[in-house]
Amino acid sequence: RVMQRHVSRATAGLRSLDQGDLRGSLLQFATDYLEHCNQPHVGQACRVIAADAAQFPEEARTLYRHGAGALTLHLAEWIETVCMRGQLRHDDPHFMAELLLSMIAGLDFEKQRFHTPHRADAAVRRRWAEFSVDSFLRAFATPETAAASHSNQHRSFS
Repeated sequence: RVMQRHVSRATAGLRSLDQGDLRGSLLQFATDYLEHCNQPHVGQACRVIAADAAQFPEEARTLYRHGAGALTLHLAEWIETVCMRGQLRHDDPHFMAELLLSMIAGLDFEKQRFHTPHRADAAVRRRWAEFSVDSFLRAFATPETAAASHSNQHRSFS
């Protein structure tokens, strides 16, 4: 149940697809995902799970399957629908989902794990979400969708 709630919260932004605003849907998803993953209890849970994964490999695989695996699958299904609507170029939706999640997450979780400065501020996370989504759309948007506005402004997070 906990993992289902995590996936449900993380994919809530994708529901705005019905309005046809691809960038807005992806941006809401990215922002929600970063906000959720930046909560202290999420990082703590990840550290506990990682620490015990070798001792309880089957349980760890189950948690992955119902957490990150389910999130990736849900996102891939959504991407496949968007591709069928002609808003994104047809490619492997599972690869696209994994790439998008990686772009959104960046190195934040590694930085948090090593107690290194990360995007702890909501405004900075929002700028990163915009950069990630715009980069993803530059890679996969159809020419019709690409005509929509994307920001190319300089954003430095180093």
